[in-house]
Amino acid sequence: MTEIATRNAPPWLVSAAIHLGILVVLAVLVVGLPSGRRILLDMAIDDTYAEQLGEQLDFNSPLQSDTSNVEIAPVLSQSELPEVADPLAVPEMLEFASDGTFASSELIANQIGLALTGREEGAKAALLGRYGGTKKTEEAVMAGLGWLARNQTQSGAWSLTGPYADGAPKDLDNQVAATAMALLAFQGAGITPVGGSPAKFRSNVAKGWSWLLKQQDRDGNFYHLGLRNHRFYTQGQCTIALCELYGMTKAPQYREPAELAVQYCLKTQSPEGGWRYEPGGGSDVSVTGWIVMALQSARMAGVRVPQENLDRIGLFLDSVAERNGSRYRYRKSEGVRLSMTAEGLLCRQYLGWHRNDPRLVEGVEWITADENLIDYVKNHDVYYWYYATQVAHHMEGDSWERWNGVMRQVVPSQQVKQGRERGSWAPNQPTTAKFSLHGGRLYVTCLSIHMLEVYYRHLPIYTKVYGIY
Repeated sequence: MTEIATRNAPPWLVSAAIHLGILVVLAVLVVGLPSGRRILLDMAIDDTYAEQLGEQLDFNSPLQSDTSNVEIAPVLSQSELPEVADPLAVPEMLEFASDGTFASSELIANQIGLALTGREEGAKAALLGRYGGTKKTEEAVMAGLGWLARNQTQSGAWSLTGPYADGAPKDLDNQVAATAMALLAFQGAGITPVGGSPAKFRSNVAKGWSWLLKQQDRDGNFYHLGLRNHRFYTQGQCTIALCELYGMTKAPQYREPAELAVQYCLKTQSPEGGWRYEPGGGSDVSVTGWIVMALQSARMAGVRVPQENLDRIGLFLDSVAERNGSRYRYRKSEGVRLSMTAEGLLCRQYLGWHRNDPRLVEGVEWITADENLIDYVKNHDVYYWYYATQVAHHMEGDSWERWNGVMRQVVPSQQVKQGRERGSWAPNQPTTAKFSLHGGRLYVTCLSIHMLEVYYRHLPIYTKVYGIY
């Protein structure tokens, strides 16, 4: 019977029995020491607990060691860090095995829930150092947020047309999109209505959300203006911001609006698989990219996105791809563009292409080639830079080093340093700037801030995050 019981006992029980035997042997050895060595038995120890401090042990014993000459390495951490509410968003719990013998599972943990944790104060510093951010890039972010705070309207919204210089044309104003882009800039730095640093910006974010949530209708749609081509750009930006807010705070009042916004995106997907200007009406890479980022933000926050919808997006991207998927057109009838390639490749990363996929590798090499790096004179295209920055950051390695080596120097250098518009980026210098005149100073400033927050805004999707910080 003893042999059968031993053979069928779970490993933890056997381990416990062995360790108990070891403890018994050690106890016998200690009690059997000569009287002069009975360290634990012959001393009267006044042990107390909790609030009161008992008499401290102060004697020379063979259990003590001299640490007076040991050099203690400094702790590389910021002081007075805020408490991290959710340091690691983990996958769902595994069921316990009935016999308690399994220590692991073949289930692959989905790290997507970790993606927003880099914005927390302690993580930001570590990620800045790891991915090449600098004091200069962070100063530029803070100056940009200061400009946004100064230009928020009394209602809590932001405007594309002013009250600053070089705004968008009056007939192109879209306060909903402008507010979403501004909130994304604050949230990218980790600032919400209830947390983040500097604390002075929390009220700006709270006022902005108080206004923006009132613009959402019962269907989840945010856009109600007459600018036909603005509808799904606006919906994408608002959905990204709302899902990020819910993911960062887990505040229950944001869950239903976030789910409604996502559902509106899903039910308006076109038969081709993408989005354009009208619900269900055609597809282009530019609009589709914003919606894909919205769906990715939803997944980060734990809002369900059916795989069927993601698969249909992949089919649309196949239809506009060139060179086996390494380059992309705006629509089927048009030629390949750098900006659309960067946007298409980001979508592919979010849809599951592996880092070493030859199509992704070839595409990233093209968009980060020396002739395509950020250049305000020869190729002023902040829309392209915004997407290429994200793609290269997720890719890491040589392509990121090459891209970031230019970005972290050039983008802060172009920020306005003095005067009323200090902290912003001008949209019309030089005059070759693409799309910038349509969005104006706020549009260009927000995308520039988003780029400089890339070090911590989203964690790289191919890296095991718990090895970073």
